[in-house]
Amino acid sequence: MNAYQVGLVFKNGAYVRMLKEGSYWLMPWEKVMVYDVTKPFVAPIELNILLQDEAFGEALYVIEVKDNEIVLVYVNGLLSQVLTTGRYTYWKSVLNYEFIRADISKIEITENIGRTTLSNKLVAPYVRSYIVESYEQALLFVDGKWVAKLESGVYYWWKNAITINVGKADIRQLQAEINGQEILTKDKAMLRVNAYGQYKVVDIEKALLQNKEYERQLYISFQLALREYIGSLTLDELLEKKETIAPFILKAVTSNAAALGVEVIGFGIRDIILPGDVKEIMNQVLIAEKKAQANIIMRREETASTRSLLNTARLMEDNQMLFKLKEMEYVEKIAEKINSISVNGNGVLIDQLKQIFLPQR
Repeated sequence: MNAYQVGLVFKNGAYVRMLKEGSYWLMPWEKVMVYDVTKPFVAPIELNILLQDEAFGEALYVIEVKDNEIVLVYVNGLLSQVLTTGRYTYWKSVLNYEFIRADISKIEITENIGRTTLSNKLVAPYVRSYIVESYEQALLFVDGKWVAKLESGVYYWWKNAITINVGKADIRQLQAEINGQEILTKDKAMLRVNAYGQYKVVDIEKALLQNKEYERQLYISFQLALREYIGSLTLDELLEKKETIAPFILKAVTSNAAALGVEVIGFGIRDIILPGDVKEIMNQVLIAEKKAQANIIMRREETASTRSLLNTARLMEDNQMLFKLKEMEYVEKIAEKINSISVNGNGVLIDQLKQIFLPQR
């Protein structure tokens, strides 16, 4: 036998003894089976018979795995094998074996097994994992019963017959779209309203445990509050009080939202769409109003212009020099329009110009 071999001696099929490194003489009726000690041992006969030999038992690791267990086998620090139900034997040799036994009948992984090992392809079939993102919170249900609240992170549990469910909720600011709401005003005008509500989950236990489809319930709360407000006003009142819609809706929805584990942050109206005939009438009213405003402005300007002319006339009446200056201003404006001047006369033109531009004494 060399240094890494073991021999088992059988006589007429019955185990006799174990041989280690060395040279041996055997009888013709004895048979030797040689095994490599660097490989797992597979018993040629019933293992319990072989284990009756104390020397043989001390040369082996005997690993018994129960129905609810697995055993992780490390060879020289590296994961080599995962053992399921059964009995396994390994030679105590130059290889350094380490065995980690895990009870997979429970869900918690209490054994000293790292995340890298749990993700290993040999172990992964026995493990289930869930990821809770940094913007989420979650509730853990075991066999239908709520047992824990989960913060963000990666969670590992043994995979077995126990049922595990994880209910998640997004804790970021969210938005509910409330579009296409057809609502009658107090004076029976049919409007189409598009709106939105902003909210945030603040109590995941209320949201998931005490309520079913909390998002749907919140949507209905927004919808009913919007209908209540618009239905209490005429069309003209609604158009005048548009800025009061959001405060009313927020106040009306806040208490219901708190019962859902939700905090309402904001509300807004995107569009108020009028029926075609009402829209045409509103446009006509708007045009008439703008025309009336334009007429008022024109009358105001005409009045101001007339008043200015009156004041100017009074000043010129009391001041002849101002009157002459005004005349010269008009002559200057007229001269700007003249390209050439033809002078005809009998020599009295200068006297005529003096009469125009010089005041009479």
